[in-house]
Amino acid sequence: MMNNLQTHMKNYLEYCTAQKRLDEKTLKAYQIDLRQFSEQVSATEIALITTDMIETYIARLHNLYKPKTAKRKIASLKAFFHYLEYKDLIEKNPFNKIRVRFREPVILPKTIPLHTVEAFLSAIYMQQQNAKTAYQKRNALRDAAVSELLFATGMRISELCALQNKNVNLYDGTILIYGKGDKERRIQICNRNVIRVLEEYREEFSAEVGKCNYFFANQDGKAMSDQAVRRMINKYTSLAAIDLHITPHMFRHTFATCLLEADVDIRYIQEMLGHSSINITEIYTHVTVAKQRDILANKHPRNGFHI
Repeated sequence: MMNNLQTHMKNYLEYCTAQKRLDEKTLKAYQIDLRQFSEQVSATEIALITTDMIETYIARLHNLYKPKTAKRKIASLKAFFHYLEYKDLIEKNPFNKIRVRFREPVILPKTIPLHTVEAFLSAIYMQQQNAKTAYQKRNALRDAAVSELLFATGMRISELCALQNKNVNLYDGTILIYGKGDKERRIQICNRNVIRVLEEYREEFSAEVGKCNYFFANQDGKAMSDQAVRRMINKYTSLAAIDLHITPHMFRHTFATCLLEADVDIRYIQEMLGHSSINITEIYTHVTVAKQRDILANKHPRNGFHI
């Protein structure tokens, strides 16, 4: 039997699905965060939840989680109470008296040195060249296409795995990407070699792609999963004897950082990455500050003075 709080939470999640059209990942996170709150708060009636109860719960979250996770869980809860207020289901919103301050550490995005990206891609092409069987050759071709596209566009791995075949136009080199919250953006591929490998891959895998309609398919004709992409990256990292743990997201970070270092306006980079806010993109300016420190520490002529 659901209590009053659980009923309201259930209704809120339905509202998020039908009215706010939130994506599956966000809904899952909300569901987990709200269930956790309902299990740990002593009140089962929505009207009995006080500011003190919420503050105690927030303090517990800070003890258990990293700032970023705690921040998300608090935001989920805040959105729920905002909904209750909006629907006139509570007289006073207990969150109105709570001021949550965060001192989130700036975690710099991890990038891949360019010579390492080159060594990684070379290892795939070498594998394709030396493949003993047609199966291995096809796999290496697809792996090259996946890696080249990640690096050429800076797209998220979730976007890459969800990429529909119809949204890849290799004739004019444009890719239509559906990002977070179904926001769409177009990104151009301007490197002839990348276009060529994508064309070869599409031709070779036309039957599998036709089966599932996703651009990247495995040899069973099913959409390629993000675990398969991660395993593939680990495989070539190992083959190329690279002693850096490379994740798909690091290609995205490297893409953005290289463009920023080449003096590309941050607003263009924001658009290419599909960030909803410039604040998210600004994390990359911290990387270039670190780079600047390195340059000035090692390259400034004053360091060579003997006084």
